[in-house]
Parts: sequence; C-alpha cells; structure tokens
Amino acid sequence: MEKLLEVRQLKKHFDLGKKQILKAVDGISFHINKGETFGIVGESGCGKSTAGRTIIGLYDRTEGEVIFNGKNIHTLKQKEKHEFHRQMQMIFQDPYASLNPRSTVKEIISEPMEIHGLYQNKQERLERIYQLLEDVGLNRDHANRYPHEFSGGQRQRIGIARALALDPEFIIADEPISALDVSVQAQVVNLLKRLQDEKGLTYLFIAHDLSMVKQISDRIGVMYLGQMVELTESNALYQNPLHPYTQALLSAIPIPDPDIEDRRERIILKGELPSPINPPTGCVFQTRCPMAMELCAQEKPAWQEVESNHFIACHLYDKHKTGDHDYKQVAVTIR
Repeated sequence: MEKLLEVRQLKKHFDLGKKQILKAVDGISFHINKGETFGIVGESGCGKSTAGRTIIGLYDRTEGEVIFNGKNIHTLKQKEKHEFHRQMQMIFQDPYASLNPRSTVKEIISEPMEIHGLYQNKQERLERIYQLLEDVGLNRDHANRYPHEFSGGQRQRIGIARALALDPEFIIADEPISALDVSVQAQVVNLLKRLQDEKGLTYLFIAHDLSMVKQISDRIGVMYLGQMVELTESNALYQNPLHPYTQALLSAIPIPDPDIEDRRERIILKGELPSPINPPTGCVFQTRCPMAMELCAQEKPAWQEVESNHFIACHLYDKHKTGDHDYKQVAVTIR
C-alpha cells in the first residue's frame, strides 16, 4: 500500500522554565497508508493530542520529521505549505469551543474557502456549503443559524463539514466523540466511516475509548507517557495484546454480558501516572508494570517487530536479554 503520512522519531517538548522540560511527545514513529484509518489510544496525558497537533503544524516540533505525500513538511516553501494545509485538516475535540459563537454556520464553513481563495462566485460557494451540510446529515436551513442553536452532536457535524470544506486528503480527528453523549458517538463514527468511503479520506483517529477506536481503525498505536509502546492491526491488538499496558487498557473495557463481566479478571495498574517532566529511567512504564524487571529500570526497550506487522517496545519480548524463550508464552503469562 502507498504511504500518505510518515512520522519519524517525532518529539514535542515544552520548556516550562526553571530548567523544566515537559516531554509531551518523546520520539514516536509510524506511517499511515492512503485510505486507512490509524488510531492512537492511551490515557489522558499520554501525548496523543499533542502528537496530532504537532503533525498538522499547530505546534512546532522539537525533533523528528513528518513526511506527507513524499515531502518533508518542515522544509516546504510558503506556497507548498499553503497547499499542505489545504490537504490536511483537523476535527477538534470540543464542538462547543471549536466553533465561533458569533458566526453563523455558513460563515464558519466558508472561512477556510475564503482563506484559500476557493469558490469565488458567491452562489457557487453557497451551494458548496449546502452540499457539505447535507453530507454530514444536516440541511441547508441550518446555514443561517448560530452554534448555540445546535446540540453537541450537531455541532460536531458542523466541525466535520468545516474540515471537509477544502476537500482534503487527510483528516486528524482529535477525540471527536469524547465530548458527546454515548448515544451520539456511534452516529458520528458511522458518519466518518461513510465519508471515508465516499471521498477516499485517510484518518488519524485519536481517542481514549478503545472500544470505539476498534470500530473505525485499521491499525492502532498505543501511547504511554509520550512514547509508542505497541502498534499493530486493530483485530490483532484486541485478540492478542502483548504489552502489559495494552492488556491493562483492554481489561478495563466493560463487557455487556453481566455473567462474563462478573467473572472476568481486571488488571489494575498500581501507582500514579508519572510526570512527563520527570519520566522514569529505562522503560517509561516500569513504575506501574506488574512484570517489571531490573533491566526495565536500566535500559529503554527497543522498538521491534515481534510478529508480522506487530511492533512493541518491551523487554519481555527481547530474547537476547530475557532468555531464549517464546514471547507468546510471556504474553499468556501476563494476561
């Protein structure tokens, strides 16, 4: 498959002063193929939203590269940057805060068109706005209303319409359903999947709800404290999670069968999430990992492929350091 986006050792550190550096994103690498949905999951504060904002350019990177359509976005000339921003758009987490309350829906959707000089004919632009509203499940009568006149789900649909206004190729969806009612979340996810099929879109889908990420993602990367700890295809991650952190996250997903829910074993992580200002030495997860070894505090685990298209950063699967054992047996042990 053809790569659309490639992230190489991306870092985003924030200088807080007094020699304090917050390592929000600390060296992550992955790629996204054209037409694919790549999910990023993790606890609040793991750096997933910062990663998305750094990729699109809302934050300046500290180190690393972002390659989009074969071009390094950090070396683009001004004209090329203008085209890049047209091809990559973002859906924000909070549909209440991301829409200007003083602008009508028509003005909100038309703003990116004006910035990029599209649809100069007013009637043509208006027809485009109407079409976008219908694409996201609204109607043309909504064009002259203000954001406060809509529900949360409708506002997020307006945000999606705005992201589609420039006919982009790639969309970063930064927790687009976390602020919505559970009954509305599935509707928005189904809308995103339909738009992807109709328009050939590629998504980076950021969320902390693992059950919902599974419904839309082809591959999933798991982040912890600014680093990627596991990455594989969606079904493989849920059927055979290898990293202890991933297993703990999946064990927290409720099962709608009360008999099974009562019998199943939860993995409860001990301790508090460490501060990204002063992360642990070695493996960042070693302070909370039930299988931590002495090696884990001494050395950062290598990012390695332990199965076909299944990557992990964990010393438990590093044969030459933990013994000549089968990593699958380790996975069974820690489940």
